[in-house]
Amino acid sequence: MNNLRIVVRGGGDLATGVIHRLWRAGFTPLVLECASPAAIRRQVALCEAVYAGSATVEGMTGVLIHSLSEAVAVWQADQVPVLVDETAACVNILQPEIVIDAIIAKKNLGTHIDMAPLTIALGPGFTAGMDVHAVVETKRGHNLGRVILEGSAAPNSGIPGVIAGFGKERVLHAPAAGVLHVVQDIGSVVQKGQLIAEITTADGSVVPVEATLTGIIRGMIRDGFPVTEGFKIADIDPRQEELANCFTISDKARCIAGSVLELVCAYANKA
Repeated sequence: MNNLRIVVRGGGDLATGVIHRLWRAGFTPLVLECASPAAIRRQVALCEAVYAGSATVEGMTGVLIHSLSEAVAVWQADQVPVLVDETAACVNILQPEIVIDAIIAKKNLGTHIDMAPLTIALGPGFTAGMDVHAVVETKRGHNLGRVILEGSAAPNSGIPGVIAGFGKERVLHAPAAGVLHVVQDIGSVVQKGQLIAEITTADGSVVPVEATLTGIIRGMIRDGFPVTEGFKIADIDPRQEELANCFTISDKARCIAGSVLELVCAYANKA
């Protein structure tokens, strides 16, 4: 077990790809999450531990803890502690060498360069050399995973990356505010126009959510989750033959994770 103290803000699917790579390399990260995570790709997101007490992704298990003192036992069991700490207040106590902002909020939610000797942020919303020491590009394309030491990642376009010829159609957003009820969950093969979820609004009416294309539901927000209108709720992969992708870390997450590991190892070698 490596004694380098690493804090990762966020436990969504991209963050989990980073955490998994660090864990496989022998590092022992602490994951910080909010009280009600809204991961779409729940099957590959350690933030699910907040709801279930634990979550396992590709052999790595995240365990919910309620105080920093519980983290040591989790690390000793070769698992990853997950703590609800949305503001990263524990950073002042833990004094980590490395802080990684993997929230993917497209904006800075409080991470700053003085949090640790090495601070890393994923995606837009940060300027390397000002907000953090390094930024890793998260936009699909030639620069995906590029380490940026001066400047920022590409701005959020609001358009998902193209897979099998489909871009914005792949992602579904809530047509109304209310409580989401899942009809077809992750791994289900659906046809375009098929009912995959319903939203019960405040006045009791039920708004249907239909598949925007034929494919596999790769991501779906938790059943019973309260959503606002326009909230991202599902992701459909048009490649029906790739069911296993719903339950494994994505190529995008692995690419980003490799760049984070590069930065962490470079720091460790100089320490």
